[in-house]
Amino acid sequence: MPQSPESPSISRRTVLASTAASAFSIVSPQAVRGSQANSKISVGLIGCGGRGTYDSKITHSDPRARITALADLYDDRIEQAKAALQLDKVDTYREFEKMLANPSIDAVFIATPPFEHPRMLEAAVEAKKHVYCEKPAGVDFEGCKRVMAAGKKMDPKKVLSFGYQQRYGPVYLEAYKRLQAGAIGSVSVARGYWIANDPFTRRDYPGLDTAKADLRNWFCFRKYSGDFIVEQDCHNLDVLHWFLGGLPLRAVGYCGRKVRTTMDINDNLNLTFEWPNNLLVNFEANQLTPVGYRKVGEEFTGTKGTLVTSRASMVHYKGRNDVETMESKRDITYEGIEQFLGRILSGDVENVADRAARSTMIAILGRTAMYTQKEQTWKGLYGTV
Repeated sequence: MPQSPESPSISRRTVLASTAASAFSIVSPQAVRGSQANSKISVGLIGCGGRGTYDSKITHSDPRARITALADLYDDRIEQAKAALQLDKVDTYREFEKMLANPSIDAVFIATPPFEHPRMLEAAVEAKKHVYCEKPAGVDFEGCKRVMAAGKKMDPKKVLSFGYQQRYGPVYLEAYKRLQAGAIGSVSVARGYWIANDPFTRRDYPGLDTAKADLRNWFCFRKYSGDFIVEQDCHNLDVLHWFLGGLPLRAVGYCGRKVRTTMDINDNLNLTFEWPNNLLVNFEANQLTPVGYRKVGEEFTGTKGTLVTSRASMVHYKGRNDVETMESKRDITYEGIEQFLGRILSGDVENVADRAARSTMIAILGRTAMYTQKEQTWKGLYGTV
């Protein structure tokens, strides 16, 4: 299996992130959409839960785009999204396939439970839409392989982005630039962590049978969410994949349920990955920390310094009493969505299906290691990497 394709150059992506609005003035949207009446990018949302609605609010507030369609299995979700987006007139669908069949829709956001991502991405690719799919790529290796295959079938003129927002955040781009330039020397050790409170609790849905209620509580079930290492911690693992330039060789670790004992997923874990050149990387996460404490990010320690990255900031430790900090000006989800819209208009397409699938696969490798409490390599799980 070939290594992940290299990400675009830092200088190019920094320009895209910081001048998304200029793409609108340089490239006339009429050249993309064809008429003044339809000058804005028409976007449909598949999955009207909290994340999908949040992504759509950012999109709908962008002068280059408008949310024109909502798809969800549940009417209450659609109504909540309509209210949050303040949409009086919008097409609504129970079946996402019917939304994809609408030729007036240019792009779709896929923000459904992770187990559905491969199937819905395949359908969106077949419908020749621009696609922004939330992470992760899937909940198992088979789903990741389907995403990779779908990426190969993507119309080369269409954009396929994933919700791994760190790839587009200015603080992360700056940290990566410094690492690549040798600012901290050769990386000796790295670690990642997502320590925060429980983001999801099991809810009752009177009137729904067990199967339907379980689907509404999708996060609580491994088969739907992939466990929290796949559903949430894939963000950190994507950063490690990116900054360390490839996939780990092996993983070993443990997990447990100390507080969230009624769910089918864990609430704490600790893993060690080995990257090439005997580079050991520790990853720790839990969702049982009381509200008020939060530590989410990554650290890269080299022979000349340390870089600490998070959605909020980049901190460069250069030496004793020599520390430089760069803070994010806003949630980096904005950069992820703005670059997606900018690429649609400019024609500077990206297709990150392969990269996104591989980052998800790192999480699945780690999950397998901690479930079995045995060292795991790609051989026997996926094949030769």
